[in-house]
Amino acid sequence: MTARGARETLRAVDAVAFAVAGTPVTWIELWGDATGLVCVYLVARANVWNWPVGIANTVLFFFLFARARLYGDALLQVVFTALGVYGWWQWTRPDAAGGELPVRRASAAESLAMGLVSLAGTAFAALVLARHTDSPVPVWDASVLVLSLVATWAQAVKLCESWWLWIAVDVISLPLYVARGLYPTALLYALFLGLCVLGLREWQRIFREQDAPAGAAP
Repeated sequence: MTARGARETLRAVDAVAFAVAGTPVTWIELWGDATGLVCVYLVARANVWNWPVGIANTVLFFFLFARARLYGDALLQVVFTALGVYGWWQWTRPDAAGGELPVRRASAAESLAMGLVSLAGTAFAALVLARHTDSPVPVWDASVLVLSLVATWAQAVKLCESWWLWIAVDVISLPLYVARGLYPTALLYALFLGLCVLGLREWQRIFREQDAPAGAAP
């Protein structure tokens, strides 16, 4: 595709599809929401195809959040793309026994590290956003950024605790996106919240079945 063709494609997907309460909703937001919903569903099913679908979602959301001046969320999409490639590689490579990467629980050290990174990272990112951008909500923007990164890493190594982090992200994101007029995306995150609860239960079931003695009833 030529540079001109790429610009025309971007303009087409960034066109207004309809309006909600006087706020325009673009096709890029709708396509981003659709790929995000499919991605979370596939993650809940522990399906490896969540990663390529998720990468498409991050590209769309980068443009969406940059236009909404949610710079932490926009930057997050760039890192998400890199983590998506890492997660895709992790899920497709065999483990030490030659089998599929198993679902597991975080060790005490991993839980402590995730907690410290979440707190310190949010404080640092909020300071940067407050001083160097016009983000209207630097603390909440930063918390979504950092918690999402930690959750994506935990998801890439198949930790059950990744779902608790995603639930926290969804609870923070809902009012944030409503406040910025991203109503379809806010609705999407409400659906994400329900899917995250289902995903947590599904991964806990998979974990129990993995640890069950051979021949035992699930």
